[in-house]
Amino acid sequence: MEFKHLVEAAEKWCSGNPFDLIFAEENDERRLDFYAEPGVSFYVLCPGGTDTFHVWSESEDCLPFLQLAQDYISSCGKKTLLEVLEKVFTSFRPLLGLPDIEDDSFEHYHADMEGEPGSDHQQMGVSQQ
Repeated sequence: MEFKHLVEAAEKWCSGNPFDLIFAEENDERRLDFYAEPGVSFYVLCPGGTDTFHVWSESEDCLPFLQLAQDYISSCGKKTLLEVLEKVFTSFRPLLGLPDIEDDSFEHYHADMEGEPGSDHQQMGVSQQ
């Protein structure tokens, strides 16, 4: 994707959350820098110079919160910039003073796993006689 389209997508994403796109550079690396109060910052390196997106922060306070997004990026499949930015936003919710949101896919999986075995499921084990 052309860098200018990535910048446009990032600007549109910023309109729906507390982050601002504060810097966009294509010369040395395809880099987008974001900032939100109270001092939450990160940047995204976009594919072109790298094979996949990469997120990082120069703030030691922010860096640990990016682990979720880094794990997501390194998981299977190509990611879009918007998918990466949404995962970063989710990761930073506690730093931004926003409530955590649960991952719906995990809740559905967890709910399925909690059910008692039905009468149509034979339980395995040793029968006592």
